[in-house]
Amino acid sequence: MFTTITVIGAGRAGSAIAARLRERGIAVAPDGELRLLCVPDGAIAEVAAAIEPGPWMAHVSGGTPLAALCPHTRRFSVHPLQTLTQTRGPEQLDGAFAAVTADDVDGRARARWLAETLGLIPFALADDQRAAYHAGASIASNFLVTLYRSAAQLFEEAGAPPEALVPLMRRTIENGFELTGPIARGDWETVERHRSAIEGSGLERVYDALAEVTRP
Repeated sequence: MFTTITVIGAGRAGSAIAARLRERGIAVAPDGELRLLCVPDGAIAEVAAAIEPGPWMAHVSGGTPLAALCPHTRRFSVHPLQTLTQTRGPEQLDGAFAAVTADDVDGRARARWLAETLGLIPFALADDQRAAYHAGASIASNFLVTLYRSAAQLFEEAGAPPEALVPLMRRTIENGFELTGPIARGDWETVERHRSAIEGSGLERVYDALAEVTRP
């Protein structure tokens, strides 16, 4: 649908997306038919407003509504549901899902085309549900880092290797997130022993909150 795309922003998302577009034979040029904003969320509205209306406009933010692209009316968004790093290339996009949002049928078709061109699996997301969607994505990705760091702290204090946690976390995902362990068994004596053991670690509130929401 687009033969030329202008990728604005060369961060983690922008660099991976630009590289993938070039792989797929799409010209990444200054005056593309589509201006794809890969800038920080807080800069989207300012950058969009500085571009003369005419070309299609899109952003790759998960939590930013389409209104940030005003005054442009030919607009959509494609959010790669993946954590990206500049130390890797466009292969990071392969097989990941992407939330696509648009105002009309034409915009949705173009958003799906872009997602598929990038190697992503598109699904429709209503614009007014972006905040809840992005919160879910943040819990799954950002808080996973917090969980690992918390568990690694306790392993280090116990003299156990933190890297031993990684296969455990991977297998939990592979097993479809089936809950095991003391809470699943209703073994609250063990939970209390955990609570006593981490006293003074600074992780008490984290453990209590997670235990409460994990309780069947």
